[in-house]
Amino acid sequence: MSNSAAAAVLTTADLTEAIRAVRTLLSRADISQGEVDFDAVIRSPDALTQVLHVLPDLVWWASAGKEHGSSEAGDNPADSLPIQVLDWGRPLDRAEPFIAALGPDPGAVRWDLAAWPAVPEAGLEAISQTYAYLTLTVNCRDLYQNKPSQDHTVHVHARDRNGDQIARVHWLADQVGGRFTGRVELAPL
Repeated sequence: MSNSAAAAVLTTADLTEAIRAVRTLLSRADISQGEVDFDAVIRSPDALTQVLHVLPDLVWWASAGKEHGSSEAGDNPADSLPIQVLDWGRPLDRAEPFIAALGPDPGAVRWDLAAWPAVPEAGLEAISQTYAYLTLTVNCRDLYQNKPSQDHTVHVHARDRNGDQIARVHWLADQVGGRFTGRVELAPL
């Protein structure tokens, strides 16, 4: 397993603004083979109902441990709240409905992109899908829901290739009216 550095480029209390930033960044990426991954802590029955509507075959386990319930065991997630969700490889069109379903619960959606294309005018070479990711954290400040918050953060991932990682992060931040503050988290891929 490898890792990437997820750089925070926009933090806002306005979820609509965060989604708009994600859409802008997706328009700059190659999403031809894209998919999304979900990581969340579902605490409320209402959020669970909405999430199950979006992802009926959700992969989950009880936050207290798998012995207290899991999708693998065929348990009812409503009997195991709060639950941890870690669901991978979903179609791109599931991202925004999942975000809306979370309500106040914390989560992260990671878009696995085909590439960050070259940006010749900025001196940036293309980056393959190995390190081309975009993550939106909702109701938390970190990728792992350890820092609950009432705001949302857009993170971009880019591999250091010919020293262009920081330049690409700054360029992507500029595209959404954000700025790279230096906040970076290690993200397993």
